[in-house]
Amino acid sequence: MPRLVWAAVAAVLVLSACLAAARLGGPEGTGRAGGPGTGAAKPAERRAPVVFFLGDSYTVGIRGIKPEGAYAAETARLLGWQVVVAGLARTGFAGSGGTGKTFTSLFNEQLSWRPTPDMVVLSGGHNDVRQPPAKVAQKARLLMETVRKRWPRTQLVLMGPLWGGDPGPKALKVRDVLREAAAEMTVPFVDPLAGRWITGNVRKGTGNADRLIRSDGTHPNPAGNLHIARRLVADLRSMRLDRPVLGRTRVTYTPPSPAVPSPGPTGGHDQAIPGDGDEPDEVVPRPKRARP
Repeated sequence: MPRLVWAAVAAVLVLSACLAAARLGGPEGTGRAGGPGTGAAKPAERRAPVVFFLGDSYTVGIRGIKPEGAYAAETARLLGWQVVVAGLARTGFAGSGGTGKTFTSLFNEQLSWRPTPDMVVLSGGHNDVRQPPAKVAQKARLLMETVRKRWPRTQLVLMGPLWGGDPGPKALKVRDVLREAAAEMTVPFVDPLAGRWITGNVRKGTGNADRLIRSDGTHPNPAGNLHIARRLVADLRSMRLDRPVLGRTRVTYTPPSPAVPSPGPTGGHDQAIPGDGDEPDEVVPRPKRARP
């Protein structure tokens, strides 16, 4: 065969191969000449972590503070998380505050049926100060076991009670038993009381409570929620839990912080200060009015 014919056949074969390779990209221009996919493949966009919070009114908000303005949502906003905020005011690990609910029942109702998250944060204890400490610890362990059984690959975090000022001995006792339960189950523990996130007394105008806590002496105002979120973000970053990844983040027990000494009989409060009738996390029952 003449050399010219051979050259023509070779050119046709090369052209056919190029056309075949271009067609492998699919009909939407992902591989065809001139299409948007002709360059190098774009790296997959990083998925935002999915984090569930379960807690009391500090977590879900109260009258005047919507859920999206409470510290849990503020934390997710600061860290770029996708968040589900669950829970109910007046509730705790053992305390129900007259609602008939505890954190375990709220977990089953609000969270357990959802797709697997990257991390679950259990935050509470404020409404457990009138419960036997051993019962609080037992209920907390049960809930952590329930979460782990439901989602074995999910990172779990336990956060101790939040307080509207200097804590009293009952609050510290609840914190201590929760910290011990976390240690037993090798769960990272966040300790707002040891970290002194909120100090002083709003009604005495002392500490940072004067600008961060509402007049009820218990709940944070908008600035207080943002402050709590920033403190939580700092703790999570120090534990490398700010970017949890399902099945890959494996942070366990964090060594306990030194206990905060009791402020004594003249400082702080060991239970929530009743408000003006519209504050949901009152752990002290209101006295009944005598009938005339």
